[in-house]
Amino acid sequence: MPPTKPDPVEHDSFTIERRFDAPPAEVFAAWSRPERKRQWFACHAHWTSHGYELDFRVGGYEYSRTGPAGGPLHIYEARYADIVPNARIVSSYTMSFGDTRISTSLLTVEFHRIGTGTRLVLTEQIAVLDARFPASSREAGMHLQLDSLEATLARYDAVAA
Repeated sequence: MPPTKPDPVEHDSFTIERRFDAPPAEVFAAWSRPERKRQWFACHAHWTSHGYELDFRVGGYEYSRTGPAGGPLHIYEARYADIVPNARIVSSYTMSFGDTRISTSLLTVEFHRIGTGTRLVLTEQIAVLDARFPASSREAGMHLQLDSLEATLARYDAVAA
């Protein structure tokens, strides 16, 4: 049987800005420390983690396998290209759904001090490889992750108070 023709690649980009009450060092720590990132990184609170690793350094990697109970795994594999502590993270990553590679992206996250808080600017440039998972779904998922980050930072503030 001949191989099936691949979907055409969809190229897209989006930028999301969020403000957090925490200072840039605290928000950056939520991205750079494995014990903290693990708390908010899954797209959905009801998903189960099936493995997480973070080697946060230029040239380092991040690997996550997560998904709904009984459902296929969402696999995230990233490499860090640039890190400026408390200011910027640039990584490239691939997402897979089960055994199917669905996209690859360049992700830039910037942390700007605004008074005592942080303005986070996240820009993703994405090549969608499977039309079942359009760029709009990745953007929606990123909003969910940032909502989870905000809730996690609020819990840290409550414990510190």
